[in-house]
Amino acid sequence: MAEIITMPRLSDTMEEGTVVKWHKNVGDKIAEGDILADIETDKAIQEFESEFDGVLLFQGVAEGTSTNVDEVLAIIGQEGEDISGLIGGGKATTETKEEVKESPAQEIKTEAKSAVEIPTNVEVITMPRLSDTMEEGTVVVWHKNVGDKVSEGDILADIETDKAVQEFESEFDGVLLYQGVKLNEPAPVDSILAIIGEAGTDVSAIVANGGVVATSTEVVDDEKPVVVQLEVNNKVEETTSTDRIFASPLAKTIAKDKGINLAEVKGSGDHGRIVKKDIENYQPVAQPKAEAKTATVQSVQSFVSGEDKVIPNSQMRKIIAKRLAESKFTAPHYYLNVELDMDNAIAARKQLNAVPNTKVSFNDIVVKACAMALRLHPGVNSTWTDTEIIQHGEINIGVAVAVEDGLLVPVVKNAEQKSFTQISAEVKDYAGRARERKLKADEMDKSTFSVSNLGMFGIESFTSIINQPNSCILSVGAIIEKPVVKDGQIVVGNTMKLSLACDHRTVDGATGAQFLQTLRMYIENPVTMLV
Repeated sequence: MAEIITMPRLSDTMEEGTVVKWHKNVGDKIAEGDILADIETDKAIQEFESEFDGVLLFQGVAEGTSTNVDEVLAIIGQEGEDISGLIGGGKATTETKEEVKESPAQEIKTEAKSAVEIPTNVEVITMPRLSDTMEEGTVVVWHKNVGDKVSEGDILADIETDKAVQEFESEFDGVLLYQGVKLNEPAPVDSILAIIGEAGTDVSAIVANGGVVATSTEVVDDEKPVVVQLEVNNKVEETTSTDRIFASPLAKTIAKDKGINLAEVKGSGDHGRIVKKDIENYQPVAQPKAEAKTATVQSVQSFVSGEDKVIPNSQMRKIIAKRLAESKFTAPHYYLNVELDMDNAIAARKQLNAVPNTKVSFNDIVVKACAMALRLHPGVNSTWTDTEIIQHGEINIGVAVAVEDGLLVPVVKNAEQKSFTQISAEVKDYAGRARERKLKADEMDKSTFSVSNLGMFGIESFTSIINQPNSCILSVGAIIEKPVVKDGQIVVGNTMKLSLACDHRTVDGATGAQFLQTLRMYIENPVTMLV
């Protein structure tokens, strides 16, 4: 009996999912545990496994298409089984009936654009989604021109997302037949980026059709229906050469984000294919340092009296504007301010930096102190949703870094478990690569609290907009030498002002104040963080 598989709810906040990649086509045999598809949720791309054995009889969602949770995703049953009643009574988001047997009389309906016969030796590459918040991308540099030969692993282009500029590799061999995106012009995710195939192949019909590729499509003619079979290059191939590595698209994406060399990973899938769990379970023998690339020198822009200058909004600037506006107008902000005595912190930092090869900044001390204080005040380490408040089990501190186009927030994961020197090395590495736009997507995800420091610019006090989904952000000012009262005497002291912006939906005034009291204790007496 056929089994209806619906779009799963893969996260607490997921309302709809997008099929990024089908790993099985209609007519393929399915075994329990086989990867059916890569599904993009509101948080990540996840591989979705079948719980049933049988044959894939129906795909309810086309690649690149979204559908609501619990809508029909696929139907698995016995070969030749009649599922017309299930499709009619289900909630499939497409009307597509896939052809299982080679029969020119069998009709296949589709809601796609006018179907065209697409050569099987052609691969349509779409604008990839390189971050969870990416809606469109901009090609900054094309590394291959039309007519150039392309091998799997070659860099096709540098693509600017809302967070960084990333190199995009080809997964196919062939010749670059078409560039779908002009330099420095944004294009939506899933629009045609490039077409690769055999030299001389005519791809004008594919371009005119918007690059729509289904597993099978019918061109309906008044006289005679014509069934066009399209071959999709997602079959598992046996490894016949050590030069080729077979891995799922999701595994490749995760490996690239984590800097893992796929050649060092042993695959557990069919014919040694590398899948998501192989990347997650990978234990490197050693992690060689990548050679640092020289930062791009930015030109100095001069002021011209009487002349307006129009600067197009970058992807980063658009997303910053959108996210901060959402935060400011949805989260009820309030601010708590405190002034700290920094004399002990200055002395402690001097002692720490007296250790060879050690360079700890005051910002590193603040990040560590925040992490320690959050451990004692989990209510501050939280996120608001419409149905619940989530108090996170990890303490991940986002550190705001100013870059030319705006602001990036790399994340120090599990900061309470790291030493001053570990935090220092991590923040320096992130800051350097942030300014070169070389941060990876997973290095800017999953923050639970944020820190913004303008002390190096001499700013004594300021307030920040909360970096959602965090509940709080700490603004750190400069250390100022000034007269203070100690033991009834006016003496010269060093002070620093902090401002904590809180989301009143999750953090009440007393909760925020208690957090600041603990934070003050740690920063004013850094030795307490070593106990």
